Amino acid sequence: MADYRNESIERLYQAITGIRSIEECSDFFEDLCTIREIQDMAQRLDTAILLDRGLSYQSIADEIGISTATISRVKRCLVYGSNGYRRAIDEMKKTENEK
Repeated sequence: MADYRNESIERLYQAITGIRSIEECSDFFEDLCTIREIQDMAQRLDTAILLDRGLSYQSIADEIGISTATISRVKRCLVYGSNGYRRAIDEMKKTENEK
């Protein structure tokens, strides 16, 4: 991926990593993003999870209501990206298994 980071973006990442609870996270993102942006990010994560489970593009499109173009982009990131989706999915699986 292109190097897009700068001081401002690093500050954003620092703010996110300092969040300690779901409630704090919700408050931060509600102030930072529009509801649609939050929904879009959640849809992309859901898409990555379903792709990881082996669902087809059409099944995911039908279930989530997302375009196959967006599914394709998420798939590319899941396979060739920076492993952000992979780490998040693996961490969620680990947490789920601990319950």
